[in-house]
Amino acid sequence: MKRIVSYNVNGIRAAVSKGLLDWIKSVDPDVICIQETKAQPDQIPIFDFMELGFRTYVHSAKKKGYSGVAIFTKEEPEHVEYGIGIEKYDNEGRMIRADYRQFSVISVYHPSGSSSDERQAFKMQWLEDFENYIENLKKEIPNLIISGDYNICHKPIDIHDPIRNLTSSGFLPEEREWLSGFINSGFVDSFRHFNDEPHNYSWWSYRAGARSRNLGWRIDYHMVSDSLKGNLARAYILPEAKHSDHCPVVLEIEV
Repeated sequence: MKRIVSYNVNGIRAAVSKGLLDWIKSVDPDVICIQETKAQPDQIPIFDFMELGFRTYVHSAKKKGYSGVAIFTKEEPEHVEYGIGIEKYDNEGRMIRADYRQFSVISVYHPSGSSSDERQAFKMQWLEDFENYIENLKKEIPNLIISGDYNICHKPIDIHDPIRNLTSSGFLPEEREWLSGFINSGFVDSFRHFNDEPHNYSWWSYRAGARSRNLGWRIDYHMVSDSLKGNLARAYILPEAKHSDHCPVVLEIEV
């Protein structure tokens, strides 16, 4: 059994200062996929994670204090891939992949489009290019676990106010259509495989007491290749973990 955590920490140094390391020790995952490290490799407390038994692999953005992804893993991967091979995305530190014997784990941070029309266009282009990358990767590695912040709510059940957010980045029809197509291309939304209940979210605005009122969005996922569907054991969200405006999402899989 492998326990895989995905967590947008909204700044790993800030999250560590809020007790992230003790939390990781208590949950005892095998792999942690981190998004929004907001740190350069030398700013990440690698030795603290080593003491917990993790090897650390980091793909930072060129711009300091921005974006960045990481994978912390107890088992040494056979190979680690940094980025998708397209400079404008890789400069933003948006994807890292760890290859193991039976499967590969990806930590991905899809762009947000909420700041401007330009960034929304960037997001849509990224989604197309990322899907092309995955389609090619599947030919080489059929068993994929793609974990991270997708910055998209898939269905009305995944957002607290679907009517008012119809024109919000993260719930736009074209984004949701892309996510449906991505899932239909051969993936399982692991959380929904086990849980069809509403009011399960992984991100809350810092405004207006949104988290205490559970006015959230489910935008963090473990997407698992259809070929691994029979290996799924559990998938769940841990909203009580409060080191970020996101919370961790967890996958347990027999491999």
